[in-house]
Amino acid sequence: MPEEWHAGFILRRRPWRESSLWLEAFTCDLGKVALLAKGGRRNKKGKGGALQPFQPLLLRWRGKGELLTLISTEALRPAFPLVGTALYCGFYLNELLSRLLKRHDPHPELYACYQNTLDELAQNHDLESCLRKFEVRFLKEIGYSLILDHEVEYGAAIEPTTLYRYDPERGPILDPLGWLHGQTLLALAEGRLESAAVRQEAKRLLRQLIDYRLEGQVLESRMLFRRKKDHDL
Repeated sequence: MPEEWHAGFILRRRPWRESSLWLEAFTCDLGKVALLAKGGRRNKKGKGGALQPFQPLLLRWRGKGELLTLISTEALRPAFPLVGTALYCGFYLNELLSRLLKRHDPHPELYACYQNTLDELAQNHDLESCLRKFEVRFLKEIGYSLILDHEVEYGAAIEPTTLYRYDPERGPILDPLGWLHGQTLLALAEGRLESAAVRQEAKRLLRQLIDYRLEGQVLESRMLFRRKKDHDL
């Protein structure tokens, strides 16, 4: 049976032995996979040159198990032209997918969301809102949906001016000493982050929830962005 083609993106790449590349790809139908591109470092204009982040690809491989052997690639369209801050945002998305997705666990809706987010980043749409919306969708896809419409102890509807704290394992809890306003939770639910105060709280909340799932892993993209831009993702 001939090997099948799979639509995907390269999330990470690193040298493997003298001339090959170890790759981590996010595919539409099979989720995250690890691939070995033999001779990929030599072939700058062919297979190796196309194996870059943000390039929509068709990938074909053979083998079984954790590390598959890439045998051919085709570009589906030009790469998303991410530059400046948008480029750092794209690396951040890739690192989230690489660190928190399980291998061979398909997420076709997240794949579509990822493509749409890259497109928005390339067009320099509201970059911060793009990231927050992706983070909310990403957490949902990996099994940690945010509760944004009610507090979890008594089931009361979220009130815009009320203060809460957010328990990563439970959800929002009424807390007069908390820092999280109900307005921010409601704005995240609607995908509309218009005020500076809401944006700042949304960033702080999503960072805490993602860090909790990372279990101590440090995101290199955040550190790089902080050094280059003097602030954080």
